[in-house]
Order: sequence, then C-alpha cells, then structure tokens
Amino acid sequence: MELQGLIPFRLHTSNLQMAETPKIRFGFIGCAGIARRVSRAVALAPNAVLHAVGSRSIDKARAFAAANGFPAAAKVYGSYEAVLDDPEVDAVYLPLPTSLHVRWAVLAASKKKHVLLEKPVALNVAEFDEIIAACESNGVQLMDGTMWMHHPRTSKMKEFLSDVNRFGQLRSIHSNFTFRASADFLENDIRVKPDLDALGALGDEGWYCLRAILWAANYELPKTVIASRNPECNQVGVILACGATLYWEDGKAATFYCSFLSNTSTDITALGTKGTLHVHDFVLPYEEKEASFYAATELDVDEAVTKWVIQPRKHIIETDIPQEALMVNELARLVADIKFKKAKPEKKWPTISRKTQLVVDAVKASIDRGFEPVQIQE
Repeated sequence: MELQGLIPFRLHTSNLQMAETPKIRFGFIGCAGIARRVSRAVALAPNAVLHAVGSRSIDKARAFAAANGFPAAAKVYGSYEAVLDDPEVDAVYLPLPTSLHVRWAVLAASKKKHVLLEKPVALNVAEFDEIIAACESNGVQLMDGTMWMHHPRTSKMKEFLSDVNRFGQLRSIHSNFTFRASADFLENDIRVKPDLDALGALGDEGWYCLRAILWAANYELPKTVIASRNPECNQVGVILACGATLYWEDGKAATFYCSFLSNTSTDITALGTKGTLHVHDFVLPYEEKEASFYAATELDVDEAVTKWVIQPRKHIIETDIPQEALMVNELARLVADIKFKKAKPEKKWPTISRKTQLVVDAVKASIDRGFEPVQIQE
C-alpha cells in the first residue's frame, strides 16, 4: 500500500467499531497520576464508561472521581477489593506499583474482571506468567497499557516496514526514551523505590524502547542481549539510566537507551536494506490529534555532495480521539465480544507483553552479571 507523503490519513470516531451492546464498565484500582489520563480515555472511548474507582482512602477516591470526569452515578470505594466485588464492573484498570501487579491482577482475574495492566507488567516473567495463567483460567482479557501501539500511525508505519520493495529487509533498530526528572521525582517517585518499582527507568521507559524494537522486528525475540556498561543507579540500586544491544541470529541488531537524567526524547530509527523509518515522538505524539513519521527509500545526494536529491518524506496521520482512548476502545471491543458473543480472549496482547518482559528481564540479568551476554529462551 503506497503511503502518501504530506497527505493526512484520518481515523474518524465513526470508523471505530461501535458496539450495539451496552458499554463496557471500567473500574479503577488506585488513583495514580497515569490514571488521570486513562480515566479521560475511558470517557472518550465510544464503547466504555467510567463505573467505579477504589483507593485505600475513600476521600482520595472521591476526590479523584470528582476531578476526573466520573459520572455522578459512578461508584466510589475505600478499598481495592470493593471494586473487584462490584458485580457490574466488567474490566479493571491497574495503575499500581509494579510490585503489586501480580497480587491484584490475579485477584481481578479470579473475580472474572478483564484487566488493563500498567507497564511494566511485572517485576519478572515468572510473575507475569502467574497473571497470564489466572487470566486464561478465568477466561478474561489481558492487555497492557502501552498506548502508542493503538495509534493509527503505528499501523501505517508497520505498512512501510513490511513493504519489501520500499523498506527491504530490516537490519537495525534504535530506540530511546528519556526525560530529565525533577529532584523531587528522583527522591520520592515510586519508580525510584526498590520495594515498589525495582526496575526503575528500565521498567518504565525501557519498556517502551524494547516494545518498539520488538514491534519493528515483528516480535521475533533476539537471541542475545548485552547491557551497556556503567548504568546509572541511585543510592538504593534502582536504575536511573541504562541501555543495551540486542542481536538476532540472522544478523539484525538493535540498541536502546532510557534515562531519567537526560533531556526528553522518544525516537525510533529502523534501517532496512532499501529504506529507513524515523519517528521522533513515538511514545506521545507532539499533537494529540496529529502524528507524523518520516519514511525514505534509497536516499541519495547530488554528484557534488552538496545536498540530498532524494529526501525522506513526511507522512501525517490524524485521529479524532487520542491513542489512549483507542487503546480503551480496543480492550472494550474484545471484552464485549467475550461477554456478549462468547468469544475467546485475544492472545495477541498478553503474548506481546510477555515477550517484552522477557527482554526486560534479559537486560536486567546482563547488568546484574557484569554486562555478560544473556541468551533469551521463551
């Protein structure tokens, strides 16, 4: 499919699959900062509704509901368990610290609640396998909260990467996600606490980078991972900045870098035998309703080497609703199919999550083993 440079492709709300069945009712387990964004996403998704929120403090839950567009009829609870015990809740969103994921996701699945789980999905793949097992045994859908995967730009970029005539064969990928955290963040945020989010920047930002690499490689796992030397850690050993190189048996290679200590950047560069892909805002588009990327095939310069005669083309993708609402829309569609059409849960999303966790684990293992190569086995 030919991509048109500078001609916007627009995804209209009317293009989404609009369910004729009742909207899927979401319950929130916790009131973390990211939950504000997801509550707005549920409100914007055409097939979902904010139904309940629970916190360890009823006052905090009430304040969150009032500040984040929950309808007057929404339930407000002073515990996480109460949300899971609400028989009207179809799906739950868990923005809890990573160390709590396995406990609450497994319990949610046992209560027959479908699960939207923040990333990283677990502290290690063994924990995530417990979550997968609980979801599978209870017939509930599992999806992680990697929002950019659901933007229409992502599928348009994949079309280019899959075009052997324009992009060729994938040879190399680089991804980075960095931001310069405040002093308060570096002292108090849960992402720097070993008992809450022990993976630090690797689990938070590195998750996006590694997902981007796997996405570009059609989710083929690398065979070997070698962490970059001298990662930066805080006084209690939580990673603040790190990177790694990934190798495939066919010669492909990838690198990534993530950091709480560098200026903000979110980039993917994919190099093929015939083409290149560049995107500079893959985690969060510069504009909510418009996103772009650059694609190039067989670039060249003039004979005097003074300018490029074939340049990358900018492709603009527009959407009526943001990527996080598209994520909620997709989960709600899958849940509705399970609830009303007796469909089976979609295995694509937990499979992708598990592969991402496997690579996160390998990077962490390489760091812990003195930057030795680590082999990945499914």
